[in-house]
Amino acid sequence: MFPKSWLARLVILFIAIGMLLGACGGAYAPDESVETVYVEREVGVDSAASLMSAPMEMPAEEMGYDDEYGVATFVNTQSAERLVIKNADLTVVVSDPSGSMDAIARMAEEMGGFVVSANLYHVEMEGGLRVPHASISIRVPAEDLNEALDKIKGESDQDPLSESISSQDVTSEYVDLQSRLGNLEAAEDQLQEIMDNAVKTEDVLSVYNELVRVRGEIEIIKGRMKYLEQSAALSSIHTELIADEAVQPLTIGGWQPAGVVKSAVQALINGLKFLANLGIWILVFVLPIALILFLLVFLPIRWIVLRARRRKADKRQEIVSEERKDTLEAQE
Repeated sequence: MFPKSWLARLVILFIAIGMLLGACGGAYAPDESVETVYVEREVGVDSAASLMSAPMEMPAEEMGYDDEYGVATFVNTQSAERLVIKNADLTVVVSDPSGSMDAIARMAEEMGGFVVSANLYHVEMEGGLRVPHASISIRVPAEDLNEALDKIKGESDQDPLSESISSQDVTSEYVDLQSRLGNLEAAEDQLQEIMDNAVKTEDVLSVYNELVRVRGEIEIIKGRMKYLEQSAALSSIHTELIADEAVQPLTIGGWQPAGVVKSAVQALINGLKFLANLGIWILVFVLPIALILFLLVFLPIRWIVLRARRRKADKRQEIVSEERKDTLEAQE
């Protein structure tokens, strides 16, 4: 039997509502349910259960989240194969630039690489001597980079004039592209399923436009991934081949005209630099100061002097006029 007092009825009503809200709150776990849905969409139902029961700290994994499609991704960066792009630049002195260029091209093909570009040209020296120069760019397998560099250096009996090797680790970018590609492909499948079930024409067109956009992004990412893979698999080597004659100084009886010419050119450059600096100082500093002095000092002084002369001339004219007047009066 329920109490008949309205106060007792009100108390019972509040208790019932509190019990109902408590039951609903215990049945609702927003964080766990949402996370389960996201993980199931990415790695499957069985794997989702194991991930949900595992500890949240994952030192060997990184989790990414796609805000646009609501998909969580787990990427194991420690087990990912490192992608490193290695390139080299060399400048070597050889006796026959043309022959060395052909030898380097054959070496690249034997190693499974190819020639990107090759140029042979002549440079005229100071004494009118024309010497050949060559430049060649090749790509060889990354694991054979050091061997290829040793063979290129073997074309010369001197140390390279310059040598540099650059490395770029693109593993992080490649892993990120893989994650984005997986998300986009999952979104593509979902959009395709939605479009297959769509009935209204405007719904079909809207989903189709989004599907085209997603497929375009997929192709862009695949192209970038392919470029990174090829760049990491094949290293680039750019080589400048200089003839011996181009680096040998001209000597006549112990006298080196090239050194004198170099000193004369340096002196000419220093002289031209001085004249250029002087011209800059004149334009930037001297002329503005002179203009300011002309406007603020010379023109006022000039105006004062001219006005004083004009007053003096007017006064003199008055005196002459008075003298003439007095003279005429005296004559009358």
